[in-house]
Amino acid sequence: MYCEECKKNPATVHLTQVFNGQKMESHLCEECASQKSGFMFDPANKFSIPNLLGSMFGSNYSVQGMPAMALHSTCPNCGMRFMDIKQVGKLGCSECYKAYNQELEAPLRRIHGNSQHLGKIPVRGGEKVLVRKQIEVFKNQLQEAVRAEEYEKAAEIRDMVKEMESKLL
Repeated sequence: MYCEECKKNPATVHLTQVFNGQKMESHLCEECASQKSGFMFDPANKFSIPNLLGSMFGSNYSVQGMPAMALHSTCPNCGMRFMDIKQVGKLGCSECYKAYNQELEAPLRRIHGNSQHLGKIPVRGGEKVLVRKQIEVFKNQLQEAVRAEEYEKAAEIRDMVKEMESKLL
């Protein structure tokens, strides 16, 4: 199989990206992979998880409108610089998320599809979590019904909320 970019060299780098449930595969030679933006591939460096994770932040990563000095600032808790995070591929402490919020937003969104962790519901004992989430949905519907002056619908939703809240006790 030959490189999809240059169509000359053998494809030795195979990338698979899944975005919004759609799978895209790329088959590239080492030279084209190293030039491809968004993924840093250096054939001189051996594969390692820290290099892979660090590459997720982009090879020429910069934040628009942010002074260059901000990229060299340090975390007030652990003293880690954003440039160090890019090299190591992991954060120094939990406070780094707050210290580098702007810098981490785009890479986390690109990697995970979202920048906010919503968590998973445990198989056992997760019923209460599901009930709480459903109550939250119903309360939002209740507010919308009141705003739209649909008071009968709002009363029905209110009763459902009270019934579900009694299940939690």
